[in-house]
Amino acid sequence: MPSFDIVSELDKHELTNAIDQANKEVTTRYDFKGTDSSYELKDTTVTLKTQTEFQLNQMYDILVEKANRRGIDIKCMEVKDPELQLKTAKQVIEMKEGLDAPIAKKIVKAIKDSKLKVQAAIQGDSVRITGKKRDDLQDVMQLLRGMEDLELPLQFNNFRD
Repeated sequence: MPSFDIVSELDKHELTNAIDQANKEVTTRYDFKGTDSSYELKDTTVTLKTQTEFQLNQMYDILVEKANRRGIDIKCMEVKDPELQLKTAKQVIEMKEGLDAPIAKKIVKAIKDSKLKVQAAIQGDSVRITGKKRDDLQDVMQLLRGMEDLELPLQFNNFRD
């Protein structure tokens, strides 16, 4: 029986490249001269450091631009509130990865409500879809691409015929 997995993955190598490009742009831009502005990446946490909140907003825009060019969907960014002090401003951005239980349940419920002849099973941080026909699986993919209320980017992989 044909099957595929629904996952939400983050390409960490591309994220590292996007951070490096953003750091390079910030160090060369005239409006950031002498501000010690930088991006730091630890696992899936990006920290923006600079002097003012206005510069934080500019740094966020630069990061979004570089991430989009690298194929990283900005839906996976969870932006925390900025920490503003006298001469420093800091903001943390968490990069979300994997399907947590509420989102996986929402996906399974949407598939069951659509009355397609497929089975959906939650397996850890992915959802496995199996069906008798390849067309039914492709209909599920179209259904999920059309869902606007999902706050994570989805990928479909491990397609077996």
